[in-house]
Amino acid sequence: MELEYFEIWDLLILFLLLLITGMIGYIMGRKRKTKSEDNAVLQELKEENIRLAAELDNIQSKTSSATTANLDAAKTASDAISIPNEDTFNPEAAKSAFGKRVKENDLKIVEGIGPKIEGLFHNHGIKTWKALSEVSTVKCQEVLSSGGDRYRIHDPASWPMQAKMAYKGQWKELAKWQDKHLSGKF
Repeated sequence: MELEYFEIWDLLILFLLLLITGMIGYIMGRKRKTKSEDNAVLQELKEENIRLAAELDNIQSKTSSATTANLDAAKTASDAISIPNEDTFNPEAAKSAFGKRVKENDLKIVEGIGPKIEGLFHNHGIKTWKALSEVSTVKCQEVLSSGGDRYRIHDPASWPMQAKMAYKGQWKELAKWQDKHLSGKF
């Protein structure tokens, strides 16, 4: 009888070992399957990323071409409308429009630009109305960001346009625009 008792325990231990081994094998197989599924998904995402990057480059090149064509057309149109003698600064006309003396290429005439912001633009090589008029709003924002967080509240969207008016000597139009737009605050 003692012999039978040990055989049952031996069988029970063998069964438990097989059960534990089966569970470990199942868990490891599941992890391996998950890793291979993850790798497949990761590979699909990489391929999709490459496809989207190529599509984005294609769209950007088309947009750049269209934007360049539009900018060239706009420049041609604005050049046709330009005011005579735009290259010569007329301080009397500026003083008449603003009621104060205006220095040539003083970026502070642009509503929203003060002495510190003017210094930031000068540090980036933008020292004239003409240079500011040819800069994108994105570049203006980069210049502001270079000064730190305290300049985040400024909106440079109209600065190139205002600088263009100053460069072209459109003093009355600039003063009128600034008054209409509540001194640049919308």
